[in-house]
Amino acid sequence: MKLWFILLTMVAVQNVTSNDGVQEVDETKFLKLINVEKYVVALFCPSSSMEKCEEFVGVLTSIREDIMEVMDGDGRVIKLMDSPMVEEYDVGKTGQPVIVMFRNGLPVIYDGPANAYTMVDTLIRYKEPGVKELTDSDFEHLTQAASGATTGDWLVMFFTPSCQLCHRLTAALETVACKHRGRTNVARVNKETSGEKTGRRFELGLEDKPDFILFRHGSMYRYQVDKYDPESLSSFIAGFYKNYPAQAIPLPKSPFDELVQLWVDYLKGNKEINVGELQNYLNAYPLLMGSFLCVPVLLVVALLLFMRSEEEPNPREHEENEENEESKKED
Repeated sequence: MKLWFILLTMVAVQNVTSNDGVQEVDETKFLKLINVEKYVVALFCPSSSMEKCEEFVGVLTSIREDIMEVMDGDGRVIKLMDSPMVEEYDVGKTGQPVIVMFRNGLPVIYDGPANAYTMVDTLIRYKEPGVKELTDSDFEHLTQAASGATTGDWLVMFFTPSCQLCHRLTAALETVACKHRGRTNVARVNKETSGEKTGRRFELGLEDKPDFILFRHGSMYRYQVDKYDPESLSSFIAGFYKNYPAQAIPLPKSPFDELVQLWVDYLKGNKEINVGELQNYLNAYPLLMGSFLCVPVLLVVALLLFMRSEEEPNPREHEENEENEESKKED
């Protein structure tokens, strides 16, 4: 009887820990939670660092009520053991516990110590998304890059939709944006679709890799390190950019320059003609497109006229030839 009582007590304690503390889940449950819950705080624990993991579990358990308040009562606190999915959110960090907060599925990394006060304060500041999405139509208006960055400094990641590393950097970029909120703006530009013109403006290719540029005080600094963790990117913003040359920011290209570059890229074989983009040019600049498209037609017409003039005999020469023939006959 006493043994049964002890067993029931252990089960009850385990259930309390699971419901009121940090619940351990598998990857299937994890994916379901981040898709349906408004907020999820997930601790990724490697077996090689159990002591550090238990330290984080203790802190998370002690501040669970505070976390739930931060989440407006709509969230979960969970942990995963030895899950390879951590690599989808924290690039380059292996063998250490990682805490990721998901806000409607959008991840951000807690990169602080196992300290209750620091953790609560950080999660409050990271509650709202920080990365902005920029396109060709609003890049210059929002950044004011060419006019001297009157809207502040901007760290911009240029990416392509097929870049897997770029997708994995979502959490790192959100972390940098939330950490530097109010001091440095952080944004993304799809250099293949909605930000194609802006990508060409800064001479960026369409390789499947991220391109980071810091726009600061009328100059731009290209990030040239193959480290994309929040610490490295934050260090670049904080002052490491001074180790790179300050480049002049090119002015936005005129519609004519953009159209010429489009054809040049096509002729070089760098890209295919985007019918939708040509249609946009036609709708926005009908006179420009009309005159531009008339150029090859005019060249063909001129060539045909030139060839025709070469083929047709000169009337005066024809008369002179007839006269010479008649004079020969008389002789």
